Amino acid sequence: MVFILGHRGATRTSRENTIEAFVEARVLGADGVELDVRRTRDGALVVHHDAAIADHGAVAELTVAELPGYVPLLSAALEACSGLIVNVEIKNTPTEPGFDAAGGLASSVAGLVMEQRFVGEVLISCFHLGTIDAVKVAEPSISTGWLTLPRYDQLAAIDTAVEHGHQALHPEHTSVTPEVVDRAHAAGLAVNTWTVDEPDRIGELAGMGVDAIITNVVDVAVGVLRG
Repeated sequence: MVFILGHRGATRTSRENTIEAFVEARVLGADGVELDVRRTRDGALVVHHDAAIADHGAVAELTVAELPGYVPLLSAALEACSGLIVNVEIKNTPTEPGFDAAGGLASSVAGLVMEQRFVGEVLISCFHLGTIDAVKVAEPSISTGWLTLPRYDQLAAIDTAVEHGHQALHPEHTSVTPEVVDRAHAAGLAVNTWTVDEPDRIGELAGMGVDAIITNVVDVAVGVLRG
């Protein structure tokens, strides 16, 4: 079975990364959602993709009280997604405000997941390898996945992910091939690919044996994979 994860929820009818988008993804038949987490100046973990919020400023430079009402706390998002798979992507890039190289953000996210007892439903991912390494150090029981860009050598990335003790590779879908999927599975890694919206490509990736498809069009993916 290929899991269907709504990219930032179901975003064709709801604002991305909101409680409404996560609820809508469930209604449309998604197995789970992918969401993004950042940390505010006062240490709150909130769900937002971009480093800055229009007309407000950088998330890392705002207090939680200064955020617009549609930006949920990670704790509230996890609660709304109870029973779903949740891919929590930690946004932690060296070029953005609030970058944390010390692992504190990763540890905070892992700790919240454990506090809410969602560990069996959550997978934490990041493009920054050191960040998901820090998740593993903080809470070894949490599943982790390394996000990779198309320019990466995906076969080498599989070896790196295994060496670092992670459970999944998250490649952009254009870099997924049957060889990548087979090598990852042979190494014990799941392959969760993003962001796939074309019906033919959804079917093609499912035929390769990927484990999850992250998509903006949950209803389309449900039609292709469950129809």
